[in-house]
Amino acid sequence: MDMIINTARFVISNSDYRKCPAERRHEYAFIGRSNVGKSSLINMLTGRKGLAMTSATPGKTMLINHFLVNDSWYIVDLPGYGFARRSKSDRDRLEGIIKNYVLGREQMTNLFVLVDSRHEPQKIDLEFMEWLGENGVPFSIVFTKTDKQSASATDGKIGAYLQKLLERWEELPPVFRTSSEKGVGRDEILDYIEQMNRLPLCD
Repeated sequence: MDMIINTARFVISNSDYRKCPAERRHEYAFIGRSNVGKSSLINMLTGRKGLAMTSATPGKTMLINHFLVNDSWYIVDLPGYGFARRSKSDRDRLEGIIKNYVLGREQMTNLFVLVDSRHEPQKIDLEFMEWLGENGVPFSIVFTKTDKQSASATDGKIGAYLQKLLERWEELPPVFRTSSEKGVGRDEILDYIEQMNRLPLCD
């Protein structure tokens, strides 16, 4: 049976993971390069159109945003990375916010790394996933915007991407295909979250 989202509400924004909600609830964080469609995906998953703010200007999210879903678990909207027009000090600060959360937040059950399905593998994404692997961070790959090209083009791009990953990885993490406009991948991601919610939080 598919998970039903009854409630989803914004709780708090922080730049420091130590000030994030203290209670022990599963957290599922979403991250990706600027303009990958992160806010749209969060809104699609929760069925709340304006929950995460989408912006015509990429790279607006500078904070860790917590959304409480069904009063039982959190979606966490992390700052996007790799936005070229930021100053170096801004980029360094964001990198610190992201890395401290990812490595320090015990409640984070899974990190969903978003990748635009239309693009070739980007060095910044591959290096970020490599860093996650080296640090033993549980993550999944979410290919976004699959409706923006033909199904065969999507298959080809994703297939090539996964082959590229297999050059360095013995085993691939879970992979999801999504379209926020068409609702593709919603049930699959929510089912995955539901399975993870049944597991005890690691101490």
